[in-house]
Amino acid sequence: MEQHYQDEFPLDRLISFHKVLEVYDRMAKSEDKFVAQKAKYVLEAQAPYPELRDGFKDLTLLKKHEGVINIILQDSFSEVLTNNEIKVGSLPYYDVIFNASERFKRILAAAGDDFELKVRGGTDDLTYIMGCTIILSFYYGFNLDFKRPLFYDIPDENGVMKHYRILYNADFMELIPTDKAKDLTQEDVDELLENFDDIEVWKEKIPPASFIAKGFVISNMFDATTEHAISEIKSSLISNDKRSSDSFITNLQDVFRSFFNIKDIKVGFVTYNSDKDKFERVHGKEMASYLLQDKEMESCNETLCPRSYSKLLDQHHYFAIANVEKFYNLCEGQPPYKGLKKQGIKSAIFAPISTDGKLLGILELVSTKVNALNSVNAQKLEHIMPYIVSAVLRSAAEEANLIDAIIQNECTTVHSSVYWKFKEEAKRFIGDGLDGKQASFNEIVFKDVHPLYGQIDIKDSSKARNSAIQKDLIVQLSTIRKIITMALEKQELPIYEELAFRVNNLLEEIEETLNTNSEQAIFDFVKEEVLPVFEHLKSLDGRLKKMIMAYEEMIDSTTESHYNHRRNYDDSVMAINKKLAAVIDKKQEDAQAMFPHYFERYKTDGVEHNMYIGQSIAGALPFNTLYLNNLRLWQLQVMCEMENAHYGLKSRLPIALDVASLLLVYSTSLSIRFRMDEKRFDVDGTYNARYEVIKKRIDKSFIKGTNERLTQTGKLSIVYSQKKEELEYLRYISFLKSKGYFTNNIEIVELEGLQGVTGLKAIRAEILYKKDEEPQKTFTYDDLMEELNA
Repeated sequence: MEQHYQDEFPLDRLISFHKVLEVYDRMAKSEDKFVAQKAKYVLEAQAPYPELRDGFKDLTLLKKHEGVINIILQDSFSEVLTNNEIKVGSLPYYDVIFNASERFKRILAAAGDDFELKVRGGTDDLTYIMGCTIILSFYYGFNLDFKRPLFYDIPDENGVMKHYRILYNADFMELIPTDKAKDLTQEDVDELLENFDDIEVWKEKIPPASFIAKGFVISNMFDATTEHAISEIKSSLISNDKRSSDSFITNLQDVFRSFFNIKDIKVGFVTYNSDKDKFERVHGKEMASYLLQDKEMESCNETLCPRSYSKLLDQHHYFAIANVEKFYNLCEGQPPYKGLKKQGIKSAIFAPISTDGKLLGILELVSTKVNALNSVNAQKLEHIMPYIVSAVLRSAAEEANLIDAIIQNECTTVHSSVYWKFKEEAKRFIGDGLDGKQASFNEIVFKDVHPLYGQIDIKDSSKARNSAIQKDLIVQLSTIRKIITMALEKQELPIYEELAFRVNNLLEEIEETLNTNSEQAIFDFVKEEVLPVFEHLKSLDGRLKKMIMAYEEMIDSTTESHYNHRRNYDDSVMAINKKLAAVIDKKQEDAQAMFPHYFERYKTDGVEHNMYIGQSIAGALPFNTLYLNNLRLWQLQVMCEMENAHYGLKSRLPIALDVASLLLVYSTSLSIRFRMDEKRFDVDGTYNARYEVIKKRIDKSFIKGTNERLTQTGKLSIVYSQKKEELEYLRYISFLKSKGYFTNNIEIVELEGLQGVTGLKAIRAEILYKKDEEPQKTFTYDDLMEELNA
């Protein structure tokens, strides 16, 4: 024990028994002789030691005068109750004790010699403020309620942590101001109330050692372990990061050990899938299941015996196993006893987590001691199961929300630039429902936005696809013809000759031209007439059987036809789409940082994208047409970089497919509306329908007066209708040409009229491809702005 206590505190603590001695002073004058005699005995015992009345700081005096202090406090610490009460003399907010009851001494002894008794609490600053609130209440008369429960956390002889609530009796304390004490006004107190976290303000108003706390307090304690455990379980279960927390299960097991007073309890969980009648593992750090062991899921019938199944799943009642070994022998190794015994578990409680008659999962408590867990102490779970049910329901809701978020992100994501609008509408929708109104989700419309459209289409994709189909069918029919010819040589049957004739006719037809119904007709012919013959031939001749088996190996199991050339085509298209999409998606991050705008892209035979920019999408950000011009210039640059990305990929493709690029310039602003049924934005109203018509038809357009298609390999076509658009894009092309994006081959052409659309023109700019493998340089926002302002 230290000679003196040294800490910064507003109360300079002085141990004194003067208050209780003053009571004995009065009792000594009592007419009751027994009372007076007892009081005189106490006063005579104290008289030689005036420091016990005057007060002292030297803590060694507590030990030196232990016998006298015991006499002084004998009425406050009844000898009759010393083995039952948990009681000790102490100082307020300081870990010094004396005159402990016998029960408290036993509790400390069980904790071990190296245990250091400390009040569970906050920081030194928080303790200082607690001392200030005592002064404000008991000396200055300002009633501040800052009472907080105080606890001693003390392990028992088994290492199980016990929690004791402390109640102070301060009848024998008084506050005495020192010369450091200040006169405080209501304004001073108001300032303290506004600055709880600023310790310097508290120390300025109520300086350290500005008051003397003369006397002592009696700390009465009671075992609050069960109540504390319930509170801790509740706090643990309502946390948001249970599954990802490194300490959740460890902390929860510690709490259950205190709750049951069993040192070696372990906790596990399984969820119940009612659709499959299976238990499933709960994923998360340190999450375990003693029913499933290392399995991800298992049928409940395989996990449980009939009795435990009935208890848990039918009755939703606890199932306790006090002696696993005993029931393992009685039930001849049935589950769950077999798995528990294998894990060294000697007793267990399985508690159903259910609500409204619906089973959600099972709480598993296990111990390596026989009878430690049983049907009697299982009843204690009644106090905490409601919290566990609430936590499971909350986790299920969080998981459902996460699943929805993942689905939305992966499948039908709302673009970040317009998310604020959806969020705003969702809040209104929820508010209407809470106010009792008929809630409906209004359509999301953005007015007066400027559209930008671009596509990089695979050139002659239909022709390439048909060629691949044609080649596959020729290979397949040629192989069939070879097998049938061999069969005819083995056995000259007219039916084989007739079948060979039909195969030859089909070959001649598709070698000449592939009709739209040719593929299906051949598929039906092979399936209905050729394959049954092949099955027969396999049983007749070994050589034919090998030929037919070789044919079957070259047939794709998914399409049930020869799929080699088509696979090459599909793989090539997929690789092109993946590469182009990756380029524009990455570049979009930079574009969004310049100014927010709506963006969507989708894959067909190539990659198309739509962008919309305007004040209604920007929200609070001020929109200027400068940002539209910037996005147009950015789009030109990125289209060239996508072309270069394809150029670098082309030599590695199974089929060397070409691409052609196209942009549509449309200066008239329009409105877009989110189509709830299609989960996508579309232009709004018939007035704006012209834009969609042009988008769908321009890639098939021809140069006026010729049979030449607008889109050409190696050229970027920019379709427009107004002279100012032509001048704007020629300026952009000139800028990008200086940066190495275009050659000097630039032409302006007029387009043949489309159905319902006339007067369109186009700029065709030849793209300059880079042969090196270095990443394309992206010009900065400042570069683009400089060009726009030139």
